[in-house]
Amino acid sequence: MLGGGGMSEGYEVSSKRQRMIDPDPYFSGTSAFGPYGYGSGMPYLANQPRSFPVVRLRGLPFNCSDNDVCEFFAGLDVVDVLLVHKQGRFSGEGFVVFGAPMQVDFALQRDRQNMGRRYIEVFRCKKQDYYNAIAAEVNEPKGGDDAAPPSGYSKGSSDKDHMEHTGILKLRGLPFSVSKRDIIEFFTDYDLSETNVHIVSHSDGRATGEAFVEFSNDTDSKAAMSKDKMMIGTRYVELFPSTREEASRAASRSRH
Repeated sequence: MLGGGGMSEGYEVSSKRQRMIDPDPYFSGTSAFGPYGYGSGMPYLANQPRSFPVVRLRGLPFNCSDNDVCEFFAGLDVVDVLLVHKQGRFSGEGFVVFGAPMQVDFALQRDRQNMGRRYIEVFRCKKQDYYNAIAAEVNEPKGGDDAAPPSGYSKGSSDKDHMEHTGILKLRGLPFSVSKRDIIEFFTDYDLSETNVHIVSHSDGRATGEAFVEFSNDTDSKAAMSKDKMMIGTRYVELFPSTREEASRAASRSRH
């Protein structure tokens, strides 16, 4: 599961994402999950003060990805990773939401541990800080390296509006817990089935945050670009025209 967290079988990751944006999301009842997501055999902190399980990171490498952050917190149940951009470029700061408040204490123990050659600062923050960052990220103009097109396109074709459409779109920035049904609902105006959606994963089964969607024709895929930078859950999703070859390569990597 995400970030190596040990979620019990049958736990609904989609409902976990929904609870993240609901009031008091982690305390609607007692939980059987211990601090690392494993069953503890006792109710979880039923009488403790309520808090939102989020930390802030500073000093992240500028080529850092969501998956790098998940690996940094391996063993904890990562619900969401938000990397903060300013003026179109990654700022080196981020937010991480966990599956339970106690996990924040374990996350703080990784303060000043290294990611690559850089040590990472991990500190507490408020739920509102996280939501403010989401709002700012949605409104942040994109540019620089983060707006690079999929592989296979020339540098001169960085403007998505001028890319050739083949009926395939690449999605980037998806929630790690996204399902095929979530993506179909995102493109609700188009006649899609689960066979049209491929969610890319690492060889160990962890989601990469990317997916490919095959539309009926290139006209539909071009029209669907109107959804670029719209939200699935708490994440804005970037769309890129892609090719069947790129989608096939991603599917092949997922199987290895």
